[in-house]
Amino acid sequence: MSIWAKIATAVRGGASEAGEAIVDHQALRILDQEIRDADNDLIKSKEALTGIIAKRKLADKKVESLKASMEEYEGYAIQALDKGDEGLAGEIAEKIAGLETELLGEEGVAKSYADSEAQLRRAVAQTEGNLKRLKQQVDTVKATEKVQRAQAAVAARHSGANSSMRSAVDSLERLKTRQTERAAQFEAASELAESTEEVSLQDKLKSAGIVDGGAKGGDVLARLKAKRGG
Repeated sequence: MSIWAKIATAVRGGASEAGEAIVDHQALRILDQEIRDADNDLIKSKEALTGIIAKRKLADKKVESLKASMEEYEGYAIQALDKGDEGLAGEIAEKIAGLETELLGEEGVAKSYADSEAQLRRAVAQTEGNLKRLKQQVDTVKATEKVQRAQAAVAARHSGANSSMRSAVDSLERLKTRQTERAAQFEAASELAESTEEVSLQDKLKSAGIVDGGAKGGDVLARLKAKRGG
């Protein structure tokens, strides 16, 4: 596979992922629209069923009318035969034959409408049942979605609170550290000041001859001579 083919494949993959992300984000909205579409299709199916039922009923009436006409003409034919009018009876018989042919055709039409009606009734009933169950499931999904969003919001607030608390604890620790450092600096400065004061005071006492300024070379030499002579 060439580099351009790979790039094209990557672009298609990115577009597919983006499309899936959009579908996932709008899942409930898409689902609601699909249910509305299914409702509209069901309404159209019921309208078609109504039309087929009407046509089937007209065909049934036509069949009943033809049967009634055949029965009526059969009575006329019998009356003509009773009177010995073979010619009239023959004409009536031709009429009855035509009615029989027409009846066969209308019965076929009526049966066709009846079969279509039965099939469409089953389809409509099945669709209504499936759609009802789907709506119930959608209601459950919507309720679950609301609960999960609420849980996510609570979790987000809790996470934010923990983050704020951690930040506050860190700030407090830094403040304590600075205060400890300052206290140590103040103590060191105080000790240094006391040390300076003590040195200054010793110098003053020595100058005044109140305290001994320490051993001198002559004193040490005299002490050594005395020790040697002794």
